[in-house]
Amino acid sequence: MTDWEQRDIAVMRGLAMDAVQRANSGHPGTPMALAPLAHVLYTRVMRYDAADPEWPDRDRFVLSIGHASMLLYSMLHLCGFGIERDDLVQFRQWGSLTPGHPERGHTAGVEVTTGPLGQGLANAVGLAVAEANLRGRFGADLTDHHVFAICGDGDLQEGVSHEAASLAGHLGLGRLVVVYDDNHISIDGPTELSYSEDAVRRFESYGWHVVEIGEVAEDLDALEAGLRAGMAERDRPSLIVLRSHIGYPSPKFTDTAAAHGAPLGADEVATVKSLIGLPVDEDFHVPADVLAEYRAAGSRGGEARAAWVARLEAARAADPGRVDDLEACLAGRGVSGWEAKLPVFSPGESIATRVACAQVLGAIVDVVPGLVGGGADLTGNTGTALKGAPVLARGAHDGRQLFFGVREHGMGSVMVGMAEGGLLPFGGTFFVFSDYMRPAVRVAALSRAKVAFVWSHDSIAVGEDGPTHQPVEHLASLRAMPGLRIIRPADANETA
Repeated sequence: MTDWEQRDIAVMRGLAMDAVQRANSGHPGTPMALAPLAHVLYTRVMRYDAADPEWPDRDRFVLSIGHASMLLYSMLHLCGFGIERDDLVQFRQWGSLTPGHPERGHTAGVEVTTGPLGQGLANAVGLAVAEANLRGRFGADLTDHHVFAICGDGDLQEGVSHEAASLAGHLGLGRLVVVYDDNHISIDGPTELSYSEDAVRRFESYGWHVVEIGEVAEDLDALEAGLRAGMAERDRPSLIVLRSHIGYPSPKFTDTAAAHGAPLGADEVATVKSLIGLPVDEDFHVPADVLAEYRAAGSRGGEARAAWVARLEAARAADPGRVDDLEACLAGRGVSGWEAKLPVFSPGESIATRVACAQVLGAIVDVVPGLVGGGADLTGNTGTALKGAPVLARGAHDGRQLFFGVREHGMGSVMVGMAEGGLLPFGGTFFVFSDYMRPAVRVAALSRAKVAFVWSHDSIAVGEDGPTHQPVEHLASLRAMPGLRIIRPADANETA
């Protein structure tokens, strides 16, 4: 680590401590511990252009541990994404650009809305599905990027992480690199209170490439080497296992649960600042030369973005249909005139809406290129089969039919990532099993993610299966969810 990098990281740690202290609320410990990792990602590894946060072929970063939001906000401020000093001062305040957990569409540079643990990891899997699918269908000249994520013990304890990680390994998503922050601390205390499994063996059994880098949280070169080892693996997703120390370098709170969700206190903040060479009497201290160094890193991807734009225009001239389809995917729409392909059914025709659903999807799949999806082991039952469409599978990422398996929660969360990555995902299961995916549905609604949750078998006729399969209260409960558009078609034409 060079002297200037050491100073840059000290500034990041100071911002995290000051923001949480000013708000008198939040999580300082992990942003302090992982400041070197964030520095490496944003200055050495990731390809992005802060001047254009929505550049389609940028690398993505997902902070699955959303409570550590100051780690992300510090980098977005320093690298020039439009988060200013005053926004950091307003951390966790009503209406600010720096809410307690990152929100997609609210703050530039935030790729997905994270907070409920496990969701961000599953969203990252969805982003990687979208990258692989778009690259397979439209070429590596237009889509070729990585998805990076940071997760923690809490993410890996939540069941949705098992579902999503299993699917990612099965599909062989080689552009996905997840750092597991193995800090051994939870809110209740040491993770050993409730958590003793071997995460390495678990992910290896899922088909992941696992790199154990150990006690290198302060070693920038070792962090970079671990990330690049993950990037070099093209046929499997990668888990980089890092042993960090929450709250470092606080003498009082390092490796303690107290650093997890409360300010350090003015005295301890002053002590830490003194240790790392920051002025004790100044909050949110960012020297001009440090800011200039980070802003240079934030603009470094401008060349790559310009080269991508040039390739896009060359492709448009050579093969306009390919670019039209890609742009329709990225915009979440059909190609011009797609509505004319919608089928019209004869009045009085006896056809189940789920059967009509499959016919509608089959009719428009060629003119709505973003459509990719299937069912949670209920593809035929829910009308989410794309007849004749190729399957999205390991080694064949260009398919349109995705078999999610019996993973309702994982399916919902993965679809949110797919939507944010440039696809129009749809996923089907029985209406009663929306219970299993409700957290993902709520995050989709909060994010305004363009996801189609297809729920079938909601009629009284399901009663013969017994009360476990009869969705009595579900329609009312989901209609109460802000941001979720509920459509319950009465016939085939309403389905279209």
